[in-house]
Amino acid sequence: MQTRRTLLRSIAAVGAMAATGARAEDSHWPDHLVRIIVPYPAGGSTDVLTRILAERLKDTFSQSFVVENRAGASGNIGIAAVTGSPPDGYTIGAATIGHFAINQYLYSKMPYDAERDMVPASLTWELPNVFVVPTDYVPVKTLGEFLAWAKKKGQISFGSPGVGTTPHLSGVLFVKHSGIDAIHVPFRGAAQTIPAMLAGDVNFAIDNLASYVPIIQSGKMRALAVTSAQRWPTLPDVPTMGEAGIKDFVVTSWAAFVVPAATPRAIIDKLSAAQRHIAAEQAVQDRFLVAGARVLSSTPEEALAFAAKERTIWKDVVAASGAKVD
Repeated sequence: MQTRRTLLRSIAAVGAMAATGARAEDSHWPDHLVRIIVPYPAGGSTDVLTRILAERLKDTFSQSFVVENRAGASGNIGIAAVTGSPPDGYTIGAATIGHFAINQYLYSKMPYDAERDMVPASLTWELPNVFVVPTDYVPVKTLGEFLAWAKKKGQISFGSPGVGTTPHLSGVLFVKHSGIDAIHVPFRGAAQTIPAMLAGDVNFAIDNLASYVPIIQSGKMRALAVTSAQRWPTLPDVPTMGEAGIKDFVVTSWAAFVVPAATPRAIIDKLSAAQRHIAAEQAVQDRFLVAGARVLSSTPEEALAFAAKERTIWKDVVAASGAKVD
């Protein structure tokens, strides 16, 4: 019943977009500065990848696209700022899997309705999570060695950019799969998690790869596994979780550009088309891979259908984690 209801609401959202008539001013969009709200702190994967796209959108439209960071409540504060903005295309949100498919099952009260108040123009990227440990404090080179180390040590800790994020849920699933004793330490983003790990205050993280590529390359952290179904192109020597011994552990984070639900379809289509052209550029594809992600594009309808499918998966994962935020 939930799946049917979700699909019907997605269809209704598409219908609402289609019914929004084009106005003369829509054809001139954008004719002044556009804000892209990143609902997480600066320096994290969503911020880094959004800035790459904002740069290309600026070139595409010969107009300023400025990134504004509004962190808090697992990204709900930033996305609520988007859904509460005028539906004129001048406030765009860099929404992630959490805003589409996780937070509504995590929070008892939400400042927006993920299926009613925001509309995706296009998917923008996907990336795996990566299992990382601080090289100076966790003396292991494989996931098997880590498990032996963790069980010998007793209770350890893992960090994440917040309760209910895919890094948090990935950590919970790993603990249940492996049988180790580990407590969750939430931070406000990777920019806070990384220093805590480098100081030895947190033992491991299964966080977005894009946030950790530079620190892995520096040698200060070691990647033990990735959560994608296949090995990641830029980390060919790092095994998947399955190869490392943890079966049925495929988790990817993804994102989309969203606008308030009443935004004219003509504007949504222009943004979607721009993302499609940007995603086709080899230079952009290369930059995303180097940053730890894969650039995507889609129609609004494809993004809605994908989000509906993901909700059915993550609702069960959140329930299994026992996480709840009032």
